[in-house]
Amino acid sequence: MKRIIVTGALGQIGSELVRKLRIEYGKDNVLATDIREDKNHDGPFEVLDVLDALKMYEVAKKFKADTMIHLAALLSATAEIKPILAWELNMGGLLNALEVSKELNMQLFNPSSIAVFGPSTPKNDTPQETLQRPTTMYGVNKVAGELLCDYYHLRYGVDVRGLRFPGLISPGTPPGGGTTDYAVEIYHKAVNEGSYTSYIAEGTYMDMMYMPDALNAIVELMEADPAKLTVRNAYNVSAMSFDPSEIAAEIKKHIPHFEIKYDVDPVRQSIAESWPNNIDSSRAVADWGFNPKYDLKAMTIDMLDKIGGGIKSRTPL
Repeated sequence: MKRIIVTGALGQIGSELVRKLRIEYGKDNVLATDIREDKNHDGPFEVLDVLDALKMYEVAKKFKADTMIHLAALLSATAEIKPILAWELNMGGLLNALEVSKELNMQLFNPSSIAVFGPSTPKNDTPQETLQRPTTMYGVNKVAGELLCDYYHLRYGVDVRGLRFPGLISPGTPPGGGTTDYAVEIYHKAVNEGSYTSYIAEGTYMDMMYMPDALNAIVELMEADPAKLTVRNAYNVSAMSFDPSEIAAEIKKHIPHFEIKYDVDPVRQSIAESWPNNIDSSRAVADWGFNPKYDLKAMTIDMLDKIGGGIKSRTPL
């Protein structure tokens, strides 16, 4: 990667990834784009609706991009509320990104999700290649997107790469409508209010990853030798799996008065129950050296400190 365009740059992943890419590749070599204007970006920025294929082509060509990181999407819980919009944005935006990448001979990164799996998928150690029968609009979008990416690689030789992300946790950006967002909200509530009411039920396990590991994984995959990549739709990646009670217990080691309560949201709970408990990332490890650094303990210390708990000087109980 030398000249990079990022769509959805103001979202949860995009806002942090752009900063990282500009540090590594130079701020003038990373063009941030989003559907709404942002004047706070320290570098090139363009307003771009990913459903406007011609504008996407013109922006990428003018910037002389060799890589597109396509992050613009409607996430899982929001997609259940607005399924038509989700299909139009998630599928239309990806199709445009693939076409522009084909025409301009660019690398393309497209994130997938554990949402591609469904109730009939093996729940534990979910393999790289397995049954994908999701029961959510977001999951359907992501499965169709993976197939499109495979098609454009096989039919047109597009250098497309992707990751099946688990829930992503970060102190820096607000939740964006995902089912796993409770694992972000709980830290903020712990620091600011001392309690949290979870919309996900106790005992519900989902894969998670701390944002620094997710950002590193994107860069490492995009820089990997293409000859070593055996997967072109999306690699399984994960760093940890826990349920709400386990994350609460880890927080209590640093904030002893913290309490967790439950008021389960049936929509998000049903989505969570359709996903695996934990997935197998061994193909990513073997092909390009995927190696997350944060587990639940290390992530909790860093999250609480960055949000304002100031716990690095404390000794965990």
